[in-house]
Amino acid sequence: MQITFTRQNKTFRADLSQPIDLSILLKEGLENVNCFYAPPVEYWPVVAGEFIGDTTKGGPVNFFNVKLNPHGNGTHTECVGHISKERYVLRDCLLESHFWAKLVSIFPQKTDDGDRVLFRAQLEEAFAKNEAEALIIRTLPNDDLKKRTNYSGANPPYLDHEAARYLVECGVQHLLLDLPSVDREEDGGQLLAHRAFWQYPDAVRKHCTITELVYVPNEVKDGFYLLNLQTASFDLDASPSRPVVFLTD
Repeated sequence: MQITFTRQNKTFRADLSQPIDLSILLKEGLENVNCFYAPPVEYWPVVAGEFIGDTTKGGPVNFFNVKLNPHGNGTHTECVGHISKERYVLRDCLLESHFWAKLVSIFPQKTDDGDRVLFRAQLEEAFAKNEAEALIIRTLPNDDLKKRTNYSGANPPYLDHEAARYLVECGVQHLLLDLPSVDREEDGGQLLAHRAFWQYPDAVRKHCTITELVYVPNEVKDGFYLLNLQTASFDLDASPSRPVVFLTD
């Protein structure tokens, strides 16, 4: 299916039959991406009397329970409710699902204390004001180990809070990146990048989201895409998500 759409008085086309999935498959067990010491994903069949919800064990259908932590297991999208004292639910914050997005690739810079950080100056070189309402950051180097890495205790790369502030100045409403968090794994609860992006608590950007632990294959080139950000309707601040992008011309 081909669609045409306009943005800033320019017309674009996209082929919806050619999606590029940026989500990481939520597999059961330890061979799964994980962070912040979240328990691993579990799937198990419902058992009730003589009924078992597993066709491999004689059941008439597959009828499985699922145990997961949205923030710690796989690709997920979160709203300001992740850090706020007030209750915000993702479904009430993410009111649209299609966005004009730019994909950029950036090497985190190593600091004197050994941290690897994405800084404002790097984003200033890669992204300009009002270029897109969604920004997708692929960190380098990039390989498919990102789809099964356990980041807990590893101090993975993160976004400097001034870089997050720059994205606000540029009009970015939806930030997607292939890291476990926009903030340092251990930061004493400051969450400076989260706070800067959502401008919490001073001027809350309620309808803005952060999507973490995406995976962008190497063959996907930097540039502009149509983004479809798919989430589930959990009554929570976050949901497992499936961001899909489409080439445009």
